Amino acid sequence: MKIKDGKTKIVGIGGALVDLLIHESDDFIQRTGFEKGGMTYVDPSELDRILGETSAHPTVVPGGSAGNTVVGIGQLGGLAAFVGKRGKDESGQFFEKALSERNVSPCLMTSHIPTGRVLSIITPDAQRTMLTYLGASASIRPEEITAEHFSLAAVVHMEGYLLFNSEVMTASLKAAKQAGALISLDLASFTVVEKSKGILDDIIAPYVDILLANEDEARAYTGEENEEKALAKLAQEVEIAVVKVGARGSFIRHEGQIYRVAAHGTAPVIDTTGAGDLWASGFLFGLVSGYAMEKCGELASACGYEVCRVVGAHIPDDGWKRIKRKLEE
Repeated sequence: MKIKDGKTKIVGIGGALVDLLIHESDDFIQRTGFEKGGMTYVDPSELDRILGETSAHPTVVPGGSAGNTVVGIGQLGGLAAFVGKRGKDESGQFFEKALSERNVSPCLMTSHIPTGRVLSIITPDAQRTMLTYLGASASIRPEEITAEHFSLAAVVHMEGYLLFNSEVMTASLKAAKQAGALISLDLASFTVVEKSKGILDDIIAPYVDILLANEDEARAYTGEENEEKALAKLAQEVEIAVVKVGARGSFIRHEGQIYRVAAHGTAPVIDTTGAGDLWASGFLFGLVSGYAMEKCGELASACGYEVCRVVGAHIPDDGWKRIKRKLEE
């Protein structure tokens, strides 16, 4: 895949959210009544209720799937920007400042609705269960998204959670195409796919160039249990299809060829929060930098691995140093 006009900028669009990270037991998840490993939308009172039932002190970090991805791209040295909507509150200011500090240009609309929050409950097996209050991020209107948001973008990266606002998703897809950008879509969660199958059937073939899924999401969309068969089905509709299979690595299909990417490293997994988001950071950065498909996959794997070594979706400085040494090799 060739990037048009030598562009390298990657623009993410999605929820401007603040993540609250806690460690809890499987029993705690069961008591909440939510599905382990999934993502469920809740109102702020429900989120606060569950926070009140844990003795864990939450770690607070900037979040959102597409936001995490473009932060990773900025940390790699790429040109990155983020489009979203935040509240006129301390959390919104915190989110915007965090983007700027991580080399991402914020393009944030504001609302009197509070900034969205995500409670990410991390169990001992490093799985995360997410409870999301979208807040201000859900108040974006289709007419607020224009091609100017994606000016000079090589790739516009969209998170699957936008599927729950089909009008904004459609407006974003049309604006990105009008701007001449390639479109990358991360399917986000198997629960998102299950609830949005009809919309996905309508938008993937006409708009999406790069489709990213983990094995659960690929299975939910294609109905195929075997990941290579699922990959083949995904690749029928897009130029590049990816299925990530955790500790077994990932599969990339492009122009009829399958690239098998090994998992990177052997250190224990602490938390899988942001693993897919940071995988996308490495892959898309490699793509706009003109790397061979194998190297794009290797960089993606390294980013996904490093974020699993820490709590939350942000790789610390020593992790980025290891990744950049990998790049230099």
